[in-house]
Amino acid sequence: MKINWGTGIVIAFAAFMSFILFFVFRVQTDHKYDNELVVEEYYKEERGLEARKDKENNAVQLHKDFSIDNNADEIKITFPQTFDVTKIKGKVSLYRPSDQRLDFEIPISLSNHPYLLIPKKGLAGGRWDITVDWAYEGTGYRETEMFNL
Repeated sequence: MKINWGTGIVIAFAAFMSFILFFVFRVQTDHKYDNELVVEEYYKEERGLEARKDKENNAVQLHKDFSIDNNADEIKITFPQTFDVTKIKGKVSLYRPSDQRLDFEIPISLSNHPYLLIPKKGLAGGRWDITVDWAYEGTGYRETEMFNL
C-alpha cells in the first residue's frame, strides 16, 4: 500500500499529539511529580502582609539581641536576655521548599534560658527556611533565615 503526503502528515501529527498527551497525563497522575502550592491559602496569607512587615521591622530593631545560629548539631535561636523568657510566646516554622511533607512547626516554650535548641539529626539535607514568629508583651517580632544542611 502506498501512502501519499497528506496521509503521512496526518499520521505524523497524530503520533506527535499522542506522544505529548501521554506525558501530560503521566505527569498529572503520577504522585512523583506533585505540583505543590507554596502556601495553601495564598490570599489569606497576602492579607496579613502588612502585619508581617511590622513584625519584621520590630525584629530589625532587636537584631543585636536576637540571633539564629546554624551550629554543627543544632539550630540555636537566642532571644534578648533583657526580656522575661516566660512572657515570650510564638512558633518556629521550618519550611522545606522542595518537599512540603517535611515542613513542621515548633511552639516556643522557654523556661530558664533565653534560647531554643532544634536538633538537626531529624532534618533532611538541603535547603531549609526557618521563620521565628514571636511576641513579647503585645509586640510582635518575625525573623526569617535560610540555611543549608
